[in-house]
Parts: sequence; C-alpha cells; structure tokens
Amino acid sequence: MGQLWTDTYKLQTWLQVEIAVCEAQAELGKIPAEAVETIKAQAKFDPQRILEIEAEVKHDVIAFLTNVNEYVGDAGRYIHLGMTSSDVLDTALALQLVASVDVLLTQIECLVQAIRYQAQQHRYTVMVGRSHGIHAEPITFGFKLAGWLAEVLRGRDRLLQLRQEIAVGKISGAVGTYANIEPRVEAMACQKLGLQPDPASTQVVSRDRHAYYLQVLALVAASIERFAVEIRNLQRTDVLEVEEFFAKGQKGSSAMPHKRNPIRSERLTGLARVIRGYAMTGLENVALWHERDISHSSAERVVLPDAAILTHFMLVEITDLVKRLLVYPENMQRNMNCYGGVIFSQRVLLTLVEKGMGREDAYAVVQRNAHQAWNQEGGDFQANIVADAKVREYLCEEEIAACFDPQQHLKNLDAVYQRLSI
Repeated sequence: MGQLWTDTYKLQTWLQVEIAVCEAQAELGKIPAEAVETIKAQAKFDPQRILEIEAEVKHDVIAFLTNVNEYVGDAGRYIHLGMTSSDVLDTALALQLVASVDVLLTQIECLVQAIRYQAQQHRYTVMVGRSHGIHAEPITFGFKLAGWLAEVLRGRDRLLQLRQEIAVGKISGAVGTYANIEPRVEAMACQKLGLQPDPASTQVVSRDRHAYYLQVLALVAASIERFAVEIRNLQRTDVLEVEEFFAKGQKGSSAMPHKRNPIRSERLTGLARVIRGYAMTGLENVALWHERDISHSSAERVVLPDAAILTHFMLVEITDLVKRLLVYPENMQRNMNCYGGVIFSQRVLLTLVEKGMGREDAYAVVQRNAHQAWNQEGGDFQANIVADAKVREYLCEEEIAACFDPQQHLKNLDAVYQRLSI
C-alpha cells in the first residue's frame, strides 16, 4: 500500500494522465500522431529535478511538465494542451485511490476467510452473551464471530461501491467548462485510464467523493475497533475467554513478569480514532470557494495516504490476530454457570407462564431467586428454584432442569450460519 503513495508513483500517474490525453487528442486529429509516439517513447521524469524546479517556480505541476519536456523536446509542446493542473492532479489521484481500494479489497477478503474459519471452528462453543457488560443468555462464540463476519462483508460491499464512486476523472480545463478542450477528449482519456468522466466538475472533482472514501475507510476501521474492543474485554483476567497469541520470548511488562496484555487490540483501537479524525477532515474539504480553491490539497496530502496505509495495516493486523486467537471454551463454560445458571432466568419465567402462573407473579418469583444467588459465594439459582414452593406448584424437577439446557438458546442459530455460509 505504501508504494502507491510515493512521489514516484504519484508522478507516474500524472504522466499516465498526460499521455492518455495526448493519445485522445491525436485520435481526434488535434495533434500529430507522431508527436504522441515521441512523447510515449521519451517522456520521463526525475523526482529530484522536479523538486529543484519547484523550489524556483513554486508550482508542482509546472515543475513536473518542465522536467518532462527536458526529456521530450519539441513534441512536449503538445503535452497539457487546453488542460489545467487539477485535470492532472484529480484524475491521477483517482488512479491512486482506485489502486488503494483494490489493495484493501484483497486484504479484507483475507479477513473474511479468517473470521469464517474461526466461526466454523467454534460454531458449537457455548458461552454467555452479555448486554451492558452483564451476563445475559447463552450464545456460541461462533455466533459472535458470525456477527463480525456479516459486518466485514458489509465493509467489503462498501469498498466495492467506493471503488466505483472514486473512479472518476476530469479533463475539462479551467473552471470545468471545456473552453479549450473537448468533452470527447475527456471521455476518451478517462476510458483509457479505466475511469468515468465526472458528469459536472468544477475546476476540481467535487470533494464529496473523497470525503466518502475517508468515511468508508473510517467505517472499516470502526468495525476492526469493535472486534478489538471485544477481544480486550474477553481477555480480561476475570473473564479470560479468549486471548491474543503470546509468542515465545514475548514480554508484557517491564515490571510485572506475569503480564499478557492485549497490545495489538489496543493498538487497533487507537488507530481507529486517527482514521475517524481523517474522515472529519474529508468532510471539511467539501466546501471549497466557488469553482475551486486549494484548501483541500494540503490536507489531502496527509489524510488520504495515511488513511489508506493505516486501514491496510489494521486489516493485516486484525486478520493475523483472528487467525491466531487463543480460545478457552472451559473458561466460557465456567463463566456461563456462575451463580447456578442465573442466565437461564428468562427460560424459567416463560415456562412458569406457560404452566399457568401470571407473568407478574412469575417475574417476581424468578427475580427473587436470581437475586438471592447473584454475587453470593456459593449462590445457586437452580437450587433456589428447585427449593421454591411457589415454583414447585407449577414445575416438577425435570421441567426445571430442562430450563437450564443451553441448547434451547442455540436451536435457531443455524439460520444465521446458513445466511453467511458458515
């Protein structure tokens, strides 16, 4: 990904745009075909020389064109005819952005496969579900991962849509009116570059497209952050249901030798904040003065490369983290059964109602027994229910035991797995 944002790669895309326009101009008979062949054969650039020229002229595109003409000679007079700098900059930027999305799509597919594999492996690994951070009802770890998979697939779809949204160029001249270059040239050049012409540009491609790029990347990062925060919570010492892989020789603390910290998940959480900030910058870049200014330009030189590189890094990191995640089913079982299965309270409530007890009375009976067990040493909700005379008026011991079978909560999860081909 970093290669796409080097000065050399950027300048190469500038040259691609200039050559594509020259080819279109020649095909329409606007410039000599032999001049285009000379340009294609001889056009080169030297990034260091461009910087030297720019130091004098204070304009990057002029410096680039001056340097290219040093190699091309007389045929160089046909380069950039009727164009403005933004024609080159925005069209070339589109090539970089499309290439970056392609890299992200490749990596997000790796994440899809990693999550899908772990979801398959833990399809029947029962654990407690939590809401508000408090034990709720049984789920499986595979079901939790199915939610991750569905979210990553949505992220992949957004990237595919983004690729189409951002694959737009403009060769329409100053203020976008085609005063000195034909719309046909734009259409032909964009086709050669694999882009679509902007339907109605100003002197620049409107920055809502670039804001969308940053927002999609921020959403991908936010999803990764959600997974990372979940891993961090599940790795807490008092939970310890999953854990980041801890390598031989790795150390967690300079002071405390016992420490095994979720450092990669924490790193991902922090980086997601950076990309969200870049998304805000993208939104602020939309409102330019009149047909253009360059207030967006300086910001984009930072946020677009950084967001692309960071998002790719985050995808690589979370993919490896998921692949090597340590999962502890025995701890999941231990945590699920604390306080004698209070997480089965709803099943007891519904069974009492089905047997004829009023819902308000049933809720009060179940809540009283659950709270007696909750956070008590040796607390045992199931034993409390069995011993409750009011409950025993409606339920026998076998019926009570059936309420504490976790399979009741998992019987319909196949529908979710099937939707996701898990």
